Amino acid sequence: MVKQTQIKQIQFSRTGGSEVLELVEVATPEPGAGEVRVANQAIGLNFIDIYFRTGLYPTAVMPSGLGTEGAGVVDAIGEGVTHLKVGDRVAYAQAPLGAYAEQHVMPAEKVVRLPDSIDFDTAAGCMLKGLTVQYLLRQTYPLKGGETILFHAAAGGVGSLACQWAKALGVRLIGTVSSAEKAEIAMRNGAWATIDYTREDVVERVRELTGGEMVDVVYDSVGKDTWLTSLDCLKKRGLMVSFGNASGPVEGVNLGILNQKGSLFATRPSLAGYADTRERFEAMAEELFDMLASGKLKVDVSQRFSLAEAGKAQDAVAGRQTTGSTILLP
Repeated sequence: MVKQTQIKQIQFSRTGGSEVLELVEVATPEPGAGEVRVANQAIGLNFIDIYFRTGLYPTAVMPSGLGTEGAGVVDAIGEGVTHLKVGDRVAYAQAPLGAYAEQHVMPAEKVVRLPDSIDFDTAAGCMLKGLTVQYLLRQTYPLKGGETILFHAAAGGVGSLACQWAKALGVRLIGTVSSAEKAEIAMRNGAWATIDYTREDVVERVRELTGGEMVDVVYDSVGKDTWLTSLDCLKKRGLMVSFGNASGPVEGVNLGILNQKGSLFATRPSLAGYADTRERFEAMAEELFDMLASGKLKVDVSQRFSLAEAGKAQDAVAGRQTTGSTILLP
């Protein structure tokens, strides 16, 4: 077998719209000590990728690769790696930027073995999103069952998994959506109720649905545009979980507003803050894989694009033209 000396990778040399993304050829990366190289079979596309491309989240160097999630087969191992071997089926969600590529090198501690029962497309479509739902529902606010929660963008990649996981836990999830079609998707995935924010007053509908009690926790990946609405949906001493910036970051917050609206709690978590050791990461992945194996969680990979179509794929996600998960195929 002739060793591949170059690989195709998506890079960008300046921030901006999807037109800054370029498909280039680079030297095949070699793993160093404590690293592995994965031959990607499927690559996850997430909103955070767009934040890096636009400059909302700065990159360390330019030109830069893009993407942190994928699934494939280990094809090279660096010195000192003992928990993985060449030929292992694996998945990852927190790799250094550069997953939009045929092969990717990353710290071995950020890679987990993938059970044979889970295919590459499913893994790439759910690692980041599924682990996000795990820490949101099981750690940031450990749901016990019986709670009522509000989850924004309930028909998206994270939202679709959250609807299923909440139902499995016995939690009433109210999901916000932007169309009747997306409401149907959220309900099919296990949402207790939906609110179309394009034509309904979210706070009033939450009040009606909960008999005036409001919700225990709000999970908000939208950011700036929904911050105040989300706070107004919480019951006293409720928790506001702001975990994304789809409409822009929440800025200039006066902490006094949490007092005024009912002694509220607020947090801005991230996957890196929870999966911060190999042991915690593997435990979280194991719970995600168990949910998939049990059938309580099903991943809807609704869009597949070639690596060369990364810009087109990102535009579809940013334009809210997608449902479920979107992946790139190298």
